[in-house]
Amino acid sequence: MVDHIHPIFDRILQRSDKEEKLQQRARVVWLTGLSGSGKSTIAQALERALHNEGYFTKLLDGDNIRVGLSNNLTFSAEDRKENIRRIAEAAKLFMDGGVICLCSFVSPTREIRAMAAEIVGEEDFLEVYVNAPLEVCEDRDVKGLYQKARAGEIKQFTGIDAPYEAPENPFLEIRTDQQDLETSKTLILEALLPHIQWKSATE
Repeated sequence: MVDHIHPIFDRILQRSDKEEKLQQRARVVWLTGLSGSGKSTIAQALERALHNEGYFTKLLDGDNIRVGLSNNLTFSAEDRKENIRRIAEAAKLFMDGGVICLCSFVSPTREIRAMAAEIVGEEDFLEVYVNAPLEVCEDRDVKGLYQKARAGEIKQFTGIDAPYEAPENPFLEIRTDQQDLETSKTLILEALLPHIQWKSATE
């Protein structure tokens, strides 16, 4: 660390103070999967459901981050890793503020997801694999990205000419080729609630 930088982490209000104020346990829910698998749609539905249940959340989504925090990055392997590093650091900041942070990113390799989990903290990183076969995602192609990738207009596109490594032991796997949005949202919500419900030290 640079000599003239002196963090004050120990002198500011802590995560536990914020959690008590918000009456919730902060976590990072990391939705990963191919483009078109349904990550963003599920994340939006989950955010709304949690909001309606009285929880305070922040949703970080791939395209939103790319036009702001990471607008200077390309889609090279190195820049993708840096993108995920920035996102994980941002998610940790929200979590340290007592917020439940929902992250929706392709994050295609196990290495970069492991990096994100290490930054956030393994015990607070809940990985949700939004699983739909490539052919289903390609049929949906809601953004027209697969068509452009097949035509060679987009290089290093995950699932076409760049690999996607499925999680080996995710917190939860959602099959969006077999489950509708309401079912997918409900499954995640039911699995998540025990991890975010507030319990005081005396309970």
